[in-house]
Amino acid sequence: MLLAATALGAPALAAPATAPNRYFTGGDLFNLEVATDPQISPDGRTIAYVRESNDIMTDKARRTIWLVDAATGQQRPLVAGSGSYFSPRWSPDGTRLAYVAAEGASPQLFVRWMGSGESARITGLPDSPGAIAWSPDGRRIAYSMFVPDDGPKLGKAPDKPEGAKWADPLEIIDAVTYRADGAGYLKPGYEQIFWVPADGGAPTQLTFGATNAGGPVSWTPDSRSILFSANLSKNWEREPVNSEVYRIGIDGGAPVALTDRQGPDASPVVSPDGRRIAYVGFDDRQLGYQNTRLYVMNIDGSGEQVLTSSLDRSVGGPQWSADSRSVYVAVEDQGTNKVERVGLDGSIRTVATGLTGSEIDRPYAGGDFSVARNGAVAVTVGDALHPSDIGIASGSGVRKLTSLNSSLLGSKAMAEVRKIPVTSSFDQRPIDAWMVTPPDFDPAKKYPLVLEIHGGPFAAYGPNFSTDDQLYAAAGYVVLYTNPRGSTSYGEEFANQIDKAYPGHDYDDLMSAVDAAIATGSVDPNNLFVTGGSGGGVLTAWIVGKTDRFRAAATQKPVINWTSFGLTSDGAIYYAPYWFAKKPWEDPMGYWARSPLSLVGNVKTPTLVVVGSEDYRTPDSEAEQYYTALQIRGIPTAFVKVPGASHGGIASRPSQAAAKASAILAWFDRFRLKGAATTASSDSGGSIPGAR
Repeated sequence: MLLAATALGAPALAAPATAPNRYFTGGDLFNLEVATDPQISPDGRTIAYVRESNDIMTDKARRTIWLVDAATGQQRPLVAGSGSYFSPRWSPDGTRLAYVAAEGASPQLFVRWMGSGESARITGLPDSPGAIAWSPDGRRIAYSMFVPDDGPKLGKAPDKPEGAKWADPLEIIDAVTYRADGAGYLKPGYEQIFWVPADGGAPTQLTFGATNAGGPVSWTPDSRSILFSANLSKNWEREPVNSEVYRIGIDGGAPVALTDRQGPDASPVVSPDGRRIAYVGFDDRQLGYQNTRLYVMNIDGSGEQVLTSSLDRSVGGPQWSADSRSVYVAVEDQGTNKVERVGLDGSIRTVATGLTGSEIDRPYAGGDFSVARNGAVAVTVGDALHPSDIGIASGSGVRKLTSLNSSLLGSKAMAEVRKIPVTSSFDQRPIDAWMVTPPDFDPAKKYPLVLEIHGGPFAAYGPNFSTDDQLYAAAGYVVLYTNPRGSTSYGEEFANQIDKAYPGHDYDDLMSAVDAAIATGSVDPNNLFVTGGSGGGVLTAWIVGKTDRFRAAATQKPVINWTSFGLTSDGAIYYAPYWFAKKPWEDPMGYWARSPLSLVGNVKTPTLVVVGSEDYRTPDSEAEQYYTALQIRGIPTAFVKVPGASHGGIASRPSQAAAKASAILAWFDRFRLKGAATTASSDSGGSIPGAR
């Protein structure tokens, strides 16, 4: 989400010069850079990674691929032209690098010969390739790609005269899931798996039929078969959690299922010695949250064994060690990600900590990694004051190799983040919480507080960089964020405290965190504000229906009515039985009792409503219901719609991310009691008319 770099490494199309501002502002979003997708070479000497930047002229993210020397940290751009470049993948011998380039037309697969520096396009595809994987002999590259079909037919329009301008034809839909957040209304077709010669040539399609067969994929050591995960059953559309591991030969034939259970079996990867397959999944019990565990089985699918039964955490992204005796996985633990090495005997050893992801508007846990043959681990690593950089772990800890934002953030007075102790008033459970204090913080003063609530609800915040929180703090607010019950990274029992009961006692956890923040002595109890997105938007609307202690609220992309949400969301097939035991028509009062709309008659708090215009996860109709209800009741409200924004992409355009944060601050400033401590102007790059 940054500015692309030129071949000389200087930022291109940077934000125009303005008067120096020692505080973090909305304009700074254009100049932030984030490292993601680190791919370490087989010999462990070089790391290819994707460097994300924002182009201020197009207001869009761009991606370039850079190389970092693992010993010295010296880096140089590999491909940084006018397009977008991503998914770097090393050949098994390290002499070539495959990547995807989008340069105006549909993205294509390229290969770079590292010795000569020459690149060649090896595909001419109608759609973007994904899940790129080299064969062990280096002769082929597998990938997944969407393949369109004609879609359903129903009747026929009259014949159109030549030259006539008629309305668009009818759209006929018969799919269970017919639209998806970030993609809109889905085109007819399915994801399929292909391979193409690594030096170019005609691709070979391996999977067919009216089901999706996507990545990631893994090759067998003889380079003759590919493993992938999919649900190829006839009832796949109504089984949102179920999938199996399949094996298919490169010469064609029907896929052979290697697993068979109710639940997901995903991310298969073959051991270097060809004897075993590692994968992740769980036995589906239809709970709101279920730990994803690491399994291994023999290459023929026999001898299934779970390796992380003693670990009360989810794992992901399995990668074998070179000796085939252990598997590296990512583990989310207490709000942060780390890399663990799991032995075939079930032993677990931490090899890297402090991983961070590329989502920087809010402080979500995340991070990427890859493993070299010598055991060196490349990671994305950051902290509460820095977005993700590239680091390397090998025995003595993680050594950071890049400092992408040192010049920008080094000149800023940034908000500090510290953990505070919280005990829930409901059952005395410890609850993790962090306070973000404004620049030039004076503990003797009392500051207004913003409670900022994460979404999911099965997700986790951590001590990670957040542009929203930095902007709120720069405007003079203390920001409080927490991991209430239902959050991931604390085990199944903690997460399932809200199973079939959300919102619930997570409300008590959040209020206890506010009380703990006030108890620090630095928060004005009469100047409290609350906001959150998605699941956090649900809880924001729930909170103002249950208490008047907040002076103003901003509910972002919320669910307001569980019945309407359950029948319009792109995940409609999932929510019952996983979040609700029954369908909406089977238990209408149960759905209503958990809907924030049921409490709107209690609301006295001025509440802003925010949503993306193309949100298909929590559709904009949810936000509109709440806004209208507040208007009917005469509660101070306003409606902010982010044009063209999806649920997951509401902060992907930097101008909109800055303007959204500014709108929320302007709303809070309107109702803030004057006289509280203030650090800086609340201008973060935009405002709503008449908001001040």
